[in-house]
Amino acid sequence: MQRISPWLAGARPLAVTRVSVSLITLILGACAVTPNVKSTGEAVPREAPRVTGLKNAVEREHVRLVTAFGGSYNAPAAQRMLEELVARLVPATDSPNQNYRVTILDSPLVNAFALPTGNIYVTRGLLALANDASELGGVMAHEMAHVTASHAMARDELEKRTDLISRVNAHVLNDPAGGEAFRANAQGTIAGFSREQELEADRIGIRTSARAGYDPYGSARFLEALDRSVRFGKSGNGQSANAANFLATHPSTPQRIALALRAAREVSAPGVGERDRNAYLAAIDGITWGDDPMNGEVRGRVFRHPRLGITFTAPQGFTLDNSNQAVLGVSRGGELALRLDAVELAPSEALDTFLSSGWIDGVSTESTALTTVNGQPAATGVARGNNWIFYLGAVRFDTTVFRLVIATRQRDAQVERDFQMALESVRKMSPAEIRAIKPLRIRIVTATDSDTSETLAERMALTSMALERFRVLNGLRPGEKLVAGQRYKVVAE
Repeated sequence: MQRISPWLAGARPLAVTRVSVSLITLILGACAVTPNVKSTGEAVPREAPRVTGLKNAVEREHVRLVTAFGGSYNAPAAQRMLEELVARLVPATDSPNQNYRVTILDSPLVNAFALPTGNIYVTRGLLALANDASELGGVMAHEMAHVTASHAMARDELEKRTDLISRVNAHVLNDPAGGEAFRANAQGTIAGFSREQELEADRIGIRTSARAGYDPYGSARFLEALDRSVRFGKSGNGQSANAANFLATHPSTPQRIALALRAAREVSAPGVGERDRNAYLAAIDGITWGDDPMNGEVRGRVFRHPRLGITFTAPQGFTLDNSNQAVLGVSRGGELALRLDAVELAPSEALDTFLSSGWIDGVSTESTALTTVNGQPAATGVARGNNWIFYLGAVRFDTTVFRLVIATRQRDAQVERDFQMALESVRKMSPAEIRAIKPLRIRIVTATDSDTSETLAERMALTSMALERFRVLNGLRPGEKLVAGQRYKVVAE
């Protein structure tokens, strides 16, 4: 069983597997730009001629790319809005004869990217973060600029030249060290080249959206919303951390926001151009927010996984995050850590033996005991490592064993009691409970004269920092008042 250092070995993801930022960067390049072609998804008749070579390759890449982001997302109103927005932008670009096709990806990550063939992808997570058509128009015009400026081809050519010179150094001049040194230096050059492409796409996109009649300041507003969302995510709140995935391929800094504002000022003064806020919000009303709950969801201290059919409740004070490997939690400023994951275990292997088998690297198990949890076979144990004490639990459901670990820096009777309560909360969900789980969605509400950010935040189906989430979602600063009659986004079932 392969170890996962430093915590656990052999973990099976509790949530739908997410593609890592590094893998997405490999697939998509600097601003997620790689050759591709659209796929209709229609069956090909047997008598039709078979096309081989590049077309098949890029179609396969399209399928892999869409699959990596959770598949395409069916939202007819949002799809129509996107297609109309792109159709409005095209005549304002430097290549008005270029054809584009837009795909919404079923991912909570905040991301958008374009392919040289004109395929543009935007995640539902990005749609949820934007607040009007001019903000989305700035994003789409930015991606279209990568196509019209042939950024993917230029970056690919630079990488090929880099690889060729490195090979010449290594194999022709018999200087492997020189080849590696050149490659290392070239990586910085390519990264800088990619950043310049991003800033160029910003400038082109802002001019394009302005020529199409949109507010050119929409790009800067979206970048600012993205920056706030990422900072909010870094404070330990999971959903906004999804915005960081956009930053993996799109640099976003205060300097970039300032440059976007400068580019907008060169086009026009503030207040010129359309925002189409109401039409935009109407188009995204009802789209899914966050992860698909069928692949596991966190609501406050409660984790539920309908497909695995289990639920558990963390102790008071823990903030949970459903990662691709496990449910993770922290408390007391990091002094306590929690993990719940799942492994396959042969029925013949005893749970107490399993707890003693060294499945936490560098940790020795001091004691184990067999027990039951909600009628299921279980075992508990205590282990000790450098500076940490681990309370261990394992509950068996057929061939699947759910492992719960709470780590603390010093032995604590209250932590031990909290661990026991959390372990005893691990149980099977009833069919009725599973059927009752619904995804969270973006809902559009109209503010009244008596509404404040606080009153609308109370409508959010979130138990952690709902007020700040509401402000980030709607691009509101602390203390900024709502406008009666204006529409706002909340997260609800």
